[in-house]
Amino acid sequence: MVREHTKKKRGHRTYHGKHKNQRGGGSRGGRGNAGTCKHHWVRSIIRGEPMGKHGFVRPNSFDIETINVGVLNEMVGPEGRIELHGVKVLGKGKVTRRLTVAAAAFSSSARSKIEAAGGEAVIV
Repeated sequence: MVREHTKKKRGHRTYHGKHKNQRGGGSRGGRGNAGTCKHHWVRSIIRGEPMGKHGFVRPNSFDIETINVGVLNEMVGPEGRIELHGVKVLGKGKVTRRLTVAAAAFSSSARSKIEAAGGEAVIV
């Protein structure tokens, strides 16, 4: 059963009370992830979000891709030549044939193994 007061106000957009006061982020306790360590901490625990910042990321740091000499020995075709752009060659494994490897960088052990087998290590 609808009360008389409500019936009289039906059709007006503000009949239920407040109108513009619930639009901003303040009525929600902030926008986005605001307050996850303060007033919305229960919400963050339920979602499983970690508290605070974790670790240190060094600016302008990048990880260079690496490959071992033993893998190169298997990858190279019968001509014994391979080019690797942006890859560093490391010295794990054996070189059983003559290889010509062009890469961004070589470890000292990788360079010595390639040259000991009669190949050459070229920096691109």
